[in-house]
Amino acid sequence: MRFCEIEIGNLVETEDHGETVKTYEFRTILAKKKSIRSSEFYQAATAGMKPELTFEIYVFEFNNDEVIKYNGKIYTIIRTYEDEKKKDKIELVATSTVGEGAM
Repeated sequence: MRFCEIEIGNLVETEDHGETVKTYEFRTILAKKKSIRSSEFYQAATAGMKPELTFEIYVFEFNNDEVIKYNGKIYTIIRTYEDEKKKDKIELVATSTVGEGAM
């Protein structure tokens, strides 16, 4: 496990000259990169998902965010997990975002 900077946020719709524009709004936080557990991988595979990244962050930094930007690539958060032993931390499990470029 190692610490790294990630960006988390949401897709936001705004109006620009009568056109709806979709953009990501991110904020940078420090996270602990963790390995995908084999049980996590197989459970997700049965649902047709492929978990690629897991990060652990402080609960207060998570605002029901939908996406993570890491190493220039955008990932969709597919699951969160709060451990009873680490009440101040939350795990974010993410998969590649299909059809969205790195914004």
